[in-house]
Amino acid sequence: MAIYSIRDLEKLCGIKAHTIRIWEQRYGIIKPERTDTNIRYYQDGDLKKLLNIALLNRNGIKISKIAKMDDSEIAEKVAAISEVNFTHSTQLDALTISMIEMDEYKFDRIISTNIQQLGFEQTMLQVIYPFLDKLGVLWLTGSINPVQESFMSCLIRQKIITAIDNEPFALGNENKKFLIYLPEKESQELSLMFMHYLLKARKHKVYYLGLNISINDLVDACNIHKPDYIFTMITETYAKSPVQKYVDKLSTMFSDCKVLLSGYQVAAQNVPSSGNVQVLKSLDETIDFLDLLN
Repeated sequence: MAIYSIRDLEKLCGIKAHTIRIWEQRYGIIKPERTDTNIRYYQDGDLKKLLNIALLNRNGIKISKIAKMDDSEIAEKVAAISEVNFTHSTQLDALTISMIEMDEYKFDRIISTNIQQLGFEQTMLQVIYPFLDKLGVLWLTGSINPVQESFMSCLIRQKIITAIDNEPFALGNENKKFLIYLPEKESQELSLMFMHYLLKARKHKVYYLGLNISINDLVDACNIHKPDYIFTMITETYAKSPVQKYVDKLSTMFSDCKVLLSGYQVAAQNVPSSGNVQVLKSLDETIDFLDLLN
């Protein structure tokens, strides 16, 4: 069982520590345990309850009224609000709850409802990516467990795969051919998979190579498919060495096609667009580029 400090609760719930203490004292909504050295700490049940309470409170229900509800009433209210309120904060709160509880049904209901309302692409942009940003912060600050992060990543991966499968294959000769991959030691698979979806949804031919692809692997794939574009992301590798050397190698070895580059290290090291290399510095810039192709 995980334990949390009041600062962890603040990060996860978005409620100031001072406010949490007031709610404890005035309404008894949660009750911290204490260590042998009298340090306050909270458990999973406290976090889950506070996440639900925070969502209700942000949606206009007074804390004095929430304090009189039992757990089942709170859960019912949260479920009802999550399905009709598509504000950014409400959806992030609801997804955070499903992560902490590791509740696949709750996650699926939230995402499926958003897809029905917004479509898959906008659900990714408006809901899932902001949630992943929050997840990254929580992971870095030690406020969530690795298993919770892995659980959510797997569920998101499943949704992207389903969306990709639902798009028909591009069969015409006029469609552009994209070969997409991640270099060795890169692990941003969800972003690469979303790129696969974006390309397929825009009727391009996509050859998805996946992770840990060497230059030699890339040569073999290009010899078979003769792509118009190669796309990759460099985020984790080359943090301590120039990424330009790898970029120059791609440019020289694959001079017959356009090399599209994205990722944190590409932007941080100011890799320029030149020759057959084009740098896409953000997801928005990538989508704009794809829309212009169409």
